[in-house]
Amino acid sequence: MTPDDEKFLRRAIELALTSRAEGDAPFGSILVGPDGTVLAEDHNTVLSEGDITAHPELKLARWAARTLTDSQAAQTTMYTSCQPCPMCTGAIDRAGLSRVVYALSDAQLDELKPSTAGFSPVPRHGPALFDEARAAVEGYYH
Repeated sequence: MTPDDEKFLRRAIELALTSRAEGDAPFGSILVGPDGTVLAEDHNTVLSEGDITAHPELKLARWAARTLTDSQAAQTTMYTSCQPCPMCTGAIDRAGLSRVVYALSDAQLDELKPSTAGFSPVPRHGPALFDEARAAVEGYYH
């Protein structure tokens, strides 16, 4: 962890505090270029926007995918107040960001939540109809 990493991580935590003060969940993130320029920043707006996907990490990954070239994205670092959830991790990976630095881990966050917090997993059934599904995908990735 460099002094710059700590500085940017503190900014992500400030954004999390802002989010909480505005009535949303306490999460914040920033995206930084290779020269230390803050390219974008955001905080959680799930409640205020009524959008379950309005996590700051996802919003910044989407911004990067729309705005940056692949080579530019590959030089960025996301700093975030908590470890990104699986939804956000998938978007970060797809956006091609270089790395993520986070303050609280999933396990640390879980320790701060009451046992009644969280979401029940939805049952998943599959795989099924392999040949039919394969026909739609086969050859796409070549």
